[in-house]
Amino acid sequence: MRTFVSAIAVMVGLLLAAVAVPAMWVDQNIVKEDGFVRLASPLGTNPEFQRRLASAAVASFNPAGQIPDFMADGMAPVLEAAAGSLTGLPGYPAAWEETLRKSHRLSFADPGSLPPEAAASTSLTLDVAPLLGLLTSQLSETTGVPFNAPGETLISIGQSSHRELIANLSAYAPMGYAMAAGSGLAFVLALVAARRRWVIFLVAGVGGLFLAALWKLGSDFASAAVSAMPSGNPVAEVFQQELVNASAASLGQWINTSFWAGGFLLLAGIVLAIFRGRRA
Repeated sequence: MRTFVSAIAVMVGLLLAAVAVPAMWVDQNIVKEDGFVRLASPLGTNPEFQRRLASAAVASFNPAGQIPDFMADGMAPVLEAAAGSLTGLPGYPAAWEETLRKSHRLSFADPGSLPPEAAASTSLTLDVAPLLGLLTSQLSETTGVPFNAPGETLISIGQSSHRELIANLSAYAPMGYAMAAGSGLAFVLALVAARRRWVIFLVAGVGGLFLAALWKLGSDFASAAVSAMPSGNPVAEVFQQELVNASAASLGQWINTSFWAGGFLLLAGIVLAIFRGRRA
């Protein structure tokens, strides 16, 4: 009976761990605002993404009504020059971080609290208003005309129905911590019930190595699937690919930790088995 209980407990522990680790990673790096900002911040240093994002931000800015009529014809080259220098301005890193924070709040907020244009969208959005604030400040300094920055400027990122996926992630990812706790309790129960505890370490170690390999395969498959999805515009194209790369690298660190943990448990089981054999 004790052997049966320990075997069931180990299997339950491994099954819970299989779901808990990816769920906790999603909660830490996608659902939580600070984690998402840490994950996505390096995207702002990608030259191609910087160029396309600056162009999109400038294209969304309409200075009509803010400048004298005689200056209207000459604004195009000024805006072009501003787009080229936007990412080199000292305030760009802070504006990019604020863009990520505002965009995350839009994506993970209750749809009822969103502005109409964001609530009506089923795809994700980037709010580039902080970047436009930086742009208008530069234009004001260059032209001497006081420009007003818009409070919100949305650029669609991703495909339709992504907001539903975001809602599911927000609801289920935090459950990973409870699953991790349940997994730990299951292994403790297995150790208490087992007649040969070294067997539990061996099984847990082999299971940990198997799960690490499974997560790696799942990560590669998910990365390839997301990369193959059509992006809606040039900004989304680079953002999507770079975010996929950053996510795969971040999750890879968790997988590596799990791999070494599994190897440690396996080694501990072997050592305990040898020690027990010598005592016998």
